[in-house]
Amino acid sequence: MTQNQLQSELQALHKNLNSVILGKQETIFVLLVAVLARGHILLEDVPGTGKTTLAKALATSLKARFKRLQCTPDLMPSDVTGVSVYRMDTRVFEFVPGPAFTDILLADEINRATPRAQSCLLECMEERQITVDGQTRTLPETFFVIATQNPGGFHGTYPLPEAQIDRFLVRLRIGYPQLDSEVRMLNDRMQAQPLAALEPVMDLATLAQLQTLATKIAISSDVMQYIAEIVRATRGHDAVLLGASPRGSVALMRASQCTALLSGKKFVTPDHVKRIAPAVLAHRITVKNSTEASAAERVIAQILQQVPVPVAAAA
Repeated sequence: MTQNQLQSELQALHKNLNSVILGKQETIFVLLVAVLARGHILLEDVPGTGKTTLAKALATSLKARFKRLQCTPDLMPSDVTGVSVYRMDTRVFEFVPGPAFTDILLADEINRATPRAQSCLLECMEERQITVDGQTRTLPETFFVIATQNPGGFHGTYPLPEAQIDRFLVRLRIGYPQLDSEVRMLNDRMQAQPLAALEPVMDLATLAQLQTLATKIAISSDVMQYIAEIVRATRGHDAVLLGASPRGSVALMRASQCTALLSGKKFVTPDHVKRIAPAVLAHRITVKNSTEASAAERVIAQILQQVPVPVAAAA
C-alpha cells in the first residue's frame, strides 16, 4: 500500500471516530497519535462524557479484538491476566487467558482498582507480555491499553502510582460538548445508538504499516535537541517536584513523529512538538502543592514558551 493510500485510510479512521464523538477533533487527533505510536492512553474525565464510547468506536473502526475490564476494589490480578485451572478429566492444569489477551483492552475506571490489581498491568503495558505461574506469554504487537479514570477525589478511588502513569503515552480529557454538538448528539441518539451502526474502516495489518511509517518520519538534530530541552526543563522548573523521565523524552519524540504523519508531513517541526507536548508530558510531572491536572498543564505551557525554538527547524 502506497503512502497516499495509507494517508487516506488514516483520514477515514479520523472521520469515523468524529461521527461518534462530536466536536472533539483535537481529542481524537491526540488519540490517533497514541495509537500510531503504539502507546497507551489514559482518559481522565467525569462520568458520562463518552470515554468508553470512544474506546469502543476505535476498536470497531480497526476491526480489532476488544475486551472491557471493569475495575472495582475487589478486582484481583488473575482477573486481568488469567489463571491456571486444574482439569479433573485430564488431570493437568490448563491456563485460561484473562481479558488482557486482546488487541485493545479497556480498563474502565482504573483508579477504582486497588494498587495490587493496578500493578498487574505494568508488564502488559511495558513489555506486551504476561507472566503467570513462571511462564511468559506474549501479547499481540497491536496490544494497547485505554484506561479511563475518574478525577481525583471521587468516592472510592486509588491514585495511580507514578511508575504506572509514566507508562501512558498520553493523558486525554474529552470534556463536556459544545451546545451545538450536544444538540446533534441528542438528534443522533433519538432512535438509535450511532456506535451500533459504525463500520470498520481499517484493519490491524494496515495500522501496523502506518505505525512503521510513523517511525520513518524525519527529525532534524535541531528538533531532537528541542525535544530534549523541553523535557529537561520539566526537571528544573521551580514549581515541579518530579520532572519527566527519559521515557518521557522518547514518548515526546515518537508522538511528534505521529503528529507530523497525521498532519500529512514528512518531517517533524517544532510546531508538531508543541502541539502534542502537553498531552505527553503533563501527567508525567508532579507539581508542588497541587494535584490538579490543570496545574501541570500550566507548567508545560510555561516551559513551551520559555524554551527557545530552533530557528532553522521552524522555517
